[in-house]
Amino acid sequence: MSLYVDTGFESLNKHREELCGDKVEIIRNDNSVVVVLADGLGSGVKANILATLTSKIIGTIMANGSSIDEAVETIANTLPVCKDRGIAYSTFSILQIFNSGEGYLVEFDNPSVFRLRKGKPLKIETETRVISGKIINEARFAVSPEDLFIMVSDGVIHAGVGHTLNLGWRWENVSEYIQRVYKSDISAKAITKLLISVCDSLYAHEPGDDTTVVTVNIKKPVKLSIMVGPPVEVDQDRSIVDRFVSLEGKKVVCGGTTSQIVSRILKKEIRTNFDYFNPAVPPTAEIDGINLTTEGVLTLRKALDQIKACASSESTMQDFLSLNKRDGASRLAKILLAESTNIHFIVGRAMNPAHQNPEFPLNLSLKLNLVEEIAEYLRKMGKQVSIEYH
Repeated sequence: MSLYVDTGFESLNKHREELCGDKVEIIRNDNSVVVVLADGLGSGVKANILATLTSKIIGTIMANGSSIDEAVETIANTLPVCKDRGIAYSTFSILQIFNSGEGYLVEFDNPSVFRLRKGKPLKIETETRVISGKIINEARFAVSPEDLFIMVSDGVIHAGVGHTLNLGWRWENVSEYIQRVYKSDISAKAITKLLISVCDSLYAHEPGDDTTVVTVNIKKPVKLSIMVGPPVEVDQDRSIVDRFVSLEGKKVVCGGTTSQIVSRILKKEIRTNFDYFNPAVPPTAEIDGINLTTEGVLTLRKALDQIKACASSESTMQDFLSLNKRDGASRLAKILLAESTNIHFIVGRAMNPAHQNPEFPLNLSLKLNLVEEIAEYLRKMGKQVSIEYH
């Protein structure tokens, strides 16, 4: 089974603490994606160190194919038990999604993982066993596209205690909220942002505990090919366009000269859209069979700005909502971030004569740098990205 695992996480530090006592580790390899959420005992520096060690050790051992028994035994032998309270150094949740479509969940004293399928709650049946003196809940199950998993530290289900809610936000309330905001096309990062924002509000912006949300959204892979710029050799135009349109998935063309080449080879008219939804972004065009046709460097630069904003730890819901705007840069950013999982850039290295004008100081290296930077941000967000040059 071919699956794409979209992940996003965010934390709130306990009020007046500079470091978070929760730690998330996400490891992707050829066989699986391992997601670990560790909640260190207490708060501040000590909790941060304990959670970091726990998540790193578990994540590395699990990603290398070893068992949870070995992971728990390793951290039991490596990390101390609190002398004052005689309790564990760190609680943790582990979710491993295999390329085969199998899911594996391990929970140790963290709130139960939320699971939805197509927006409806789906219970995970766990079995209990003891490893190195610790009671572990464990489950194996089949994973499908449109499965959504949300892992939380106990700061989430305690949100509001002593402020706006007597008993906190509670597990059932969080589940109801997730079902209410769920949309089939919502990203893992956007769901995470929504949940963290509610927690922050319930705590009146003074969290009483470290608070972390990790979202794992399972999707079918969606391929996208983007042609940016004409090739150096003019006699390559036809072969490159023919291959570009033969590739599976969505198609985007960036650049006026590139659009003309695609139009000429395919013998399809370019229809320019003269509606300026944003005066700072050049208008888009339409070519039959192409999902999006935009101007080149200016649009790429604006799209990169939006991708950076959404990728930032300081991103807001407004950054994600801006992807729904109708200008070319917003549409390009949205198709890259929200509508595609496997992205292939076909980049031409021919110099555009228009860019040689001293009054228009854009050059080839700027275009190539923009593509490379966009690709790097997309990879950091878990996308599969490849680039070929001509």
